[in-house]
Amino acid sequence: MATIQKKHFSKPDETRTLPKTRIEVLNVGDNTIMKTTFEPGWRWSEHVKPTVGTSSCQIPHLSYTISGHLKLQMEDGTQEEIGPGDIADIPPGHDAWVIGDDPYVGIDFTGGRTYGQKAT
Repeated sequence: MATIQKKHFSKPDETRTLPKTRIEVLNVGDNTIMKTTFEPGWRWSEHVKPTVGTSSCQIPHLSYTISGHLKLQMEDGTQEEIGPGDIADIPPGHDAWVIGDDPYVGIDFTGGRTYGQKAT
């Protein structure tokens, strides 16, 4: 019989830190969920790219924004802004940056296994 699993971001299974970046990871069943906090001035191409080594973010995201605002730009130049309450399905091949003076905080339901780690 299956049992209910319950976890809380106050006790993450793993925490990854990069410049202006905090990634808190929970492993729940077969799922890896991450909470991301990006400080004002954060930009993927400046603060994550040097670690992962890809030309753009190659992780797909299904994310929910708790607070703050993020601008996304796909490799083809398409842009979108997300903010509190937004759910976004973001395909691989993008850059992103924080807009404004508040940190961006979001929950990502698909990218937690490898986000912020060197690409293999």
